[in-house]
Amino acid sequence: MSVTDVAIVIFIACMLMYAIYDEFIMDRLQGKTLLRVNLLRKNKLDCLIFVGLIAILLYNNITSDGTQLTSYLLVSLALIAFYISFIRWPKLLFKAKGFFYANAFIAYDRMKSINLSEDGVLVIQLEKRKLLIHVRDIDDLQKIYNLLIENQ
Repeated sequence: MSVTDVAIVIFIACMLMYAIYDEFIMDRLQGKTLLRVNLLRKNKLDCLIFVGLIAILLYNNITSDGTQLTSYLLVSLALIAFYISFIRWPKLLFKAKGFFYANAFIAYDRMKSINLSEDGVLVIQLEKRKLLIHVRDIDDLQKIYNLLIENQ
């Protein structure tokens, strides 16, 4: 196994750990999930470029008679990257004491203000920064509002 193969295995392991955390573990942290809201996907072009670069590496490995192990690892990496980028939905998980946004837990007491922009973006002001939350379904904004009113 070459150094390249070891590096690819490390990337695969990290991406698998992230996918498992995002799909299964985060839902069980900080208590029961009260509301799950799917968000819009961002950075589609960046994901396409990443998968394209992996495809170029795979093509280069095949044409230069590289090892089959490297080819299998590159295909595995591309499949995991495709899953994370295009199949999995980014989500907002509301719990009793806070919510998960971008895989980070934010307690309700950190929120200073909540606003809704004209184009349907929920803006949550924290101590030092603003969260711009782009929900996939506009009807979810009403669910979020109702949940936040109940928990205040």
